[in-house]
Formats: sequence, structure tokens, C-alpha cells
Amino acid sequence: MTALPTPAIPTTRMASLRWIVADAGVLLRRNLIHWTRKPFVLLYSLFWPIMVVLIFGFIFGSAMQVPGGGDYRQFLMPGLFGQTMLFGAVTTLTIVTNDVARGVTDRFRSMPMSSAAVVLGRNFADMFHSAVELLLLVLCGLAIGWRWHHGVAQALAAVGLLLLLRFSLIWVGIYMGLLVPQEAAGAAFIPLYPISLLANTFVSPSQMPVWLRVIAEWNPLSATVGACGRLFGNPGRTGGSWPAHHSLLLAIAWPLLIIVIFLPLSVRRWRNLGG
Repeated sequence: MTALPTPAIPTTRMASLRWIVADAGVLLRRNLIHWTRKPFVLLYSLFWPIMVVLIFGFIFGSAMQVPGGGDYRQFLMPGLFGQTMLFGAVTTLTIVTNDVARGVTDRFRSMPMSSAAVVLGRNFADMFHSAVELLLLVLCGLAIGWRWHHGVAQALAAVGLLLLLRFSLIWVGIYMGLLVPQEAAGAAFIPLYPISLLANTFVSPSQMPVWLRVIAEWNPLSATVGACGRLFGNPGRTGGSWPAHHSLLLAIAWPLLIIVIFLPLSVRRWRNLGG
């Protein structure tokens, strides 16, 4: 039997970078092929936010009051954009736990490929998936009457903040996916529901009791949603508190803090996997 040649390990910085990008591209293609072969997984993840738009926009929305006045559907959409980015962490976690349980992760670790490419490939695939989700949700919002009012540049800045939040949560999903067993992945939604509700997603924190208001205003999700609401020019997210007034600053600071914490934890967990 003829032994397969072992690829040479790059010795220069540029060669290492090309090696990482090439391997990450292969893994990105692998992840995208999975979605084409299992389209129901992608359709299910897109079905949920669209269903929430219709339920809250046309059923519960009639009973909601927007602080300062304004249409509730205009208030609602930035919250749903943020919630979709938050729940994307479960998608990452589920895929990572499945790869660990099926031995795919161990197979990658045994191959002569860059370890950084594995997590980068996961990042690229999840960011692509999130961008598609966000695009469809924007189209859904436009169909029910939601609009941005401060120009294309500020609207794109808001989209950038949403994707920054999603990028930070990918590292949370990777770390948790490498930490918990496959059976526990389905329970990941349990802590995310109160996080998404105890924020300015569906109602303004100013309408909550004081002790809940403080928690909701400092919620990282509230920062992104509040900043996006302002950039889109949608009503109801003005407030006198420091977090509400500096939502744009916090919308950048919170995701960066999450990345600083969970990126090294994910890398460390990956290196020690099976040890």
C-alpha cells in the first residue's frame, strides 16, 4: 500500500496565513454543503423570526404602547433583529456539539490542517447564515411597514452592529459546544429566552419595575437593539439612563468584551479537547 504524502508545514508567516485561509475555505464549503443537503434546518431557523414578526406585529402589537408614541411595528423590528442574532448562538452550539459527538472534531484534530482554520470555517459559515437570516428579516419587516429613516449609511452601520454581536456570540457557541454534551445542546434556549425578554426587545425598559429596568438597560442585547433603533430612526428607545444614552458605545464595547473573554477560552478548550 502506498502511503499518502504528508503536506509540508508552512514555515513563514505568509505561508501560514495562506494555509489557514485555504483550510478555512474548505471547511466553509463543507458547512455550506451541509445546508444544501439539509435545507429544512436552514428553513426552520428562518421560519421562527418571521413567525415572531407576524405574531407580535399583528396580534400582540395592538396592545403595546410605544414610549413617546409611534407605530409598534417600527419599534419591534430592531428588537427582533437583535433577538435573531442572540439565538444564532444556539445554532453554533448545536453544530459544534454534533461534530464533537460524531467524532468529526477528533478527525479534524488528527489531520495536517491548521487548528485555527476549523474555528474560522465555523465563523465564516455562521456569519454567512446570519447575514441571510438578517436579510430575510429585513425584507419581512419592509413588507409589514417597517422602514429606516436616517439614510443608507446609518442603516448599514446598524446592520454592522448586529453582525458584530453575532460574531461575538459565535465564540460563546463554540466554547459551550466544546464544553457541553450533545444531549444538553437542546436546552441552550432556556437561558437565552429570559436574556432576550429582559431587554428592550419587545417593550421599553422604562415600562418595567425599577429593579428589572436596571437589569434590562445593562443587558448587552439592549445596547445593540437600542443603538440600532436610533440608527434606523425607529421610535421608543430614548431614555434618561446612562446605558440608554450611550447605547452606541455599549453596542461596540459589549461584543468586544465577549470576544476577549470567549475567544481565548474557545482556543484553549479546543487545544485541550480529549486531554
